[in-house]
Amino acid sequence: MQTSTPFHKILIANRGEIAMRVMRTARVLGYRTVAVFSTADRNARHVREADQAVWIGESLPAQSYLNIPAIIEAARLSGADAVHPGYGFLAENEDFAQACHDAGLVFIGPSPQAIVEMGNKAGAKRLMMDAGVPCIPGYQGADQGEGRLHEEAHRIGYPVMIKATAGGGGRGMRLVTSHDAFLDALRSAKSEAQSAFGNPEVILERAIVEPRHIEIQVFADRHGNAIHLGERDCSVQRRHQKVVEEAPSPAVNAELRQRMGETAVAAVRAIRYEGAGTLEFLLDADGNFYFMEMNTRLQVEHPVTEAITGLDLVELQLRVAAGEPLPIRQEDVRWEGHAIEVRLCAEDAYQGFMPQSGTVVQWQMPDTIRVEDALEAGAEIPPYYDSMIAKLIAYGRNRDEARRKLHAALQDAVALGVRTNQEFLARCLAHPVFAAGDATTGFIGRHGEALLQIDEANTLRAHALAAAMLYQTDSPGAGKGNGVDIAHRLPIAFYMEVDGKQCVATLVNCGGGRFSVTVGEQKQELQIIGQQAGLVRFSCGGLIESAAFTRDGGVLHLQFRGAAYRIVDLTHAAQTQGEDASDGRIRAAMNGRVVAVHVAIGDMVKAGQPVLTLDAMKMEHVHTAPVAGRVKSMSAVMGDQVAVHRVIAEIESAEVARAA
Repeated sequence: MQTSTPFHKILIANRGEIAMRVMRTARVLGYRTVAVFSTADRNARHVREADQAVWIGESLPAQSYLNIPAIIEAARLSGADAVHPGYGFLAENEDFAQACHDAGLVFIGPSPQAIVEMGNKAGAKRLMMDAGVPCIPGYQGADQGEGRLHEEAHRIGYPVMIKATAGGGGRGMRLVTSHDAFLDALRSAKSEAQSAFGNPEVILERAIVEPRHIEIQVFADRHGNAIHLGERDCSVQRRHQKVVEEAPSPAVNAELRQRMGETAVAAVRAIRYEGAGTLEFLLDADGNFYFMEMNTRLQVEHPVTEAITGLDLVELQLRVAAGEPLPIRQEDVRWEGHAIEVRLCAEDAYQGFMPQSGTVVQWQMPDTIRVEDALEAGAEIPPYYDSMIAKLIAYGRNRDEARRKLHAALQDAVALGVRTNQEFLARCLAHPVFAAGDATTGFIGRHGEALLQIDEANTLRAHALAAAMLYQTDSPGAGKGNGVDIAHRLPIAFYMEVDGKQCVATLVNCGGGRFSVTVGEQKQELQIIGQQAGLVRFSCGGLIESAAFTRDGGVLHLQFRGAAYRIVDLTHAAQTQGEDASDGRIRAAMNGRVVAVHVAIGDMVKAGQPVLTLDAMKMEHVHTAPVAGRVKSMSAVMGDQVAVHRVIAEIESAEVARAA
């Protein structure tokens, strides 16, 4: 057995924040780094910050970050002798690991055989059952016919979970609660799995209602050493994608941690695993745990483990890949304090968490906590990749201190230009169920209405501030004690579009930067004290506070108390008649690519019937008929890249169709 495989230059076969994260540790250890990039990422930070960079294809993942020959060629061109896959894309692809080995490159991860054995959900579950590890009842057979899967779901009993065998991150996963809903959910899951992972195979599992999602971090080397670094609690999820992660788990005591850790270590020893890995379990209310899957890579949430152990997990990956033995024994692992991480995503929580893309006009992350990101003002968030744009991680001596720090940092973070889930994350942290440590996988589903409740008082105050700032922009002398103040002390109506909705504010300039602003039925007495460096200081209702802002052409971007607003002044714009929401036109809900067309021109459809499916940031979004009638036109075809709000189809109402 070869015990040493030295390397000197690492190609990171990934993008964004994980590419930056790997580069940081690689530099500390003296390695040179190579970035790869698609056309969409040509100006990205990870490209600039690497020692070298190589273009590997067009923007779609299949043409670039999933293009194995292009990545291998990039390594040859740059002289890289090792490859770090990051997470996502090809990180758990055995063909990629094998291609690296065949090209003489060190793959910083497990062997292709280990990825085959544990990276595939069906195979991993069979191995774990053979090893006596408790597993959820289900079906992981080779027969993938719809009829067989439908029969197996009936045998298992509803609710059942459909899971893509080749992937993770919630893609290709569906919860099915009834026999009648199974086939539609199966087809959707298989389509999404094929798109995301190139493999439509699925397994079925009995759904355990509202468990905790607990995962164990493991490390193993080629010398026979294997350890675990404790658990992470990833129970706060939406659409089976993790939103908040923490370590240690509020539900795991020392005895349970030892049992789960020993189970995980025994599993990796059984397959002679090498590198970083994570075994994921469901923990029920009675303390029973069941194996779900193994991720044969570094996890997105690895920073919380680093925070409480003091270890650099990327450094451990690099040392193990170079043939060094693990530098720490199990008895030396210590867990101190508490860490919580949230995933900041480019998505609109108030529009069904639709993925967002576009230009970041202001980006300022807090320096009070750890932040992993690769963005800056002026950066483009493309529509082709995962919606996660940053991770915010807080550490405290105890859980409440970590939660408090992270909540404050979220409110201070400034991300303007593209909508994010920032406010939603802050509400998750502040919710009493999460604060008490009682959140399960049903947390968001059970408390979603409260988590998405708009704070009307904050919103009214932000609208009033926006009106005053727009007034000062239109009247540069306002508030300076000159004639402008005197001439404009009559009420002025401001027509604004705030996040796509029209709003009317009536403003009276009281002089000296003071304004009386009425929004709806609420009057606010407000004074703008000063503006500088993207920050406005103002007083409202006797309370002095600040808001971040930036102007992008005719748009005012404002961030106040952790909530972002996009304001367009319509006061001087030509008034247009709003379109009827039931006009039959179907508009793209996000920037995306057409991956399925379900109807043809002339077809009769029911209201709510699927018409077209878009893929945005590796998630599929079905667009349905708004009214019953006949398909009058289709303005998008398979493979088209469409912009948000573009009309992609039109349904002629049933009454009109009959008259014709």
